[in-house]
Amino acid sequence: MPKMTGKRSFLFLLTIGFLCSLVYASVAQAAEILREVVPLERNHVALHLERYIEQDGQSKKPILFVHGVTFSSHEFDVNYKDYSLARYFAKHGYEVWLLDIAGFGHSEAVKDGFMPDSDYAAEDIEAAVRCILARNNLSSMDVLGWSWGTVTSGRFAARHPELVHRLVLYAPIFVGMGEKAVKEPFHHNTWGSAASDFQRKADGSIDFDIAEELLVNTYIANAWHYDRDSSPNGGRRDLLVSDNVRLIPMESINVPVLIIAGSKDQYASPALCKEAFAMLSNRDKSQLVIIDGGGHAMVMEKPYYKKFRENVLRFLQAN
Repeated sequence: MPKMTGKRSFLFLLTIGFLCSLVYASVAQAAEILREVVPLERNHVALHLERYIEQDGQSKKPILFVHGVTFSSHEFDVNYKDYSLARYFAKHGYEVWLLDIAGFGHSEAVKDGFMPDSDYAAEDIEAAVRCILARNNLSSMDVLGWSWGTVTSGRFAARHPELVHRLVLYAPIFVGMGEKAVKEPFHHNTWGSAASDFQRKADGSIDFDIAEELLVNTYIANAWHYDRDSSPNGGRRDLLVSDNVRLIPMESINVPVLIIAGSKDQYASPALCKEAFAMLSNRDKSQLVIIDGGGHAMVMEKPYYKKFRENVLRFLQAN
């Protein structure tokens, strides 16, 4: 077989990763997890809202997962082995909801990439939560945000505590990531964008002892499949400001909060997490968990993903 070039090799890996995703999707179907897309529109933009629920006849608690700044909610369903966070919670008594913010993933494209900034996304989250609560005849529900999703869901929870039962801030970005001008309304997505959250070895390569290679390939293939080559830059412009700027109004969040991060997360240092936790008004009902060795994407890291989701589940199910 002739030797493949770097580009051909990368495309081959993407294909293999996507095929793996399809194979594991077939296995998941055998476990009777129903996936349903629910129509939702806000500000004249059609939003992609999807439900995962196991068909076992038992009542379920709703939870909404909120994605980061570059890629959409497929991040929560990397369907390789048992890594999918969405399917894990669907198998543990939850009706799992995934939302693509306007302009991301399967939600309708936007003309102005700066429009879906953090405050705009918080309003998309509100629309999704109200839709889910109305369907379930409930007054509040759980919400989990990852990365930029902690900024958007944190702002939502501060404004609408009556709608939130418990809030999980996973890999939170509490302060600005450093001043950098964001002049283009859309971000150009690349292989580097998709792979940026995985931990690296000293030589800069992805550490496949921490994140399995086929899992990484599946994730990257999904990023290309669902998000294609661009994503809105409004959230990124919000993040790329001075580290003196606080991005999540922790002192205004009155619901129980779990702050959970890895000790090797480049955006959420243990010191920042402790500082933010101290701002909460109801620390007696909240928790701070730092997982030693975990990175920004520890939900997909072999040594840490089970510990991560077990901590989240324990918090959500606490009285």
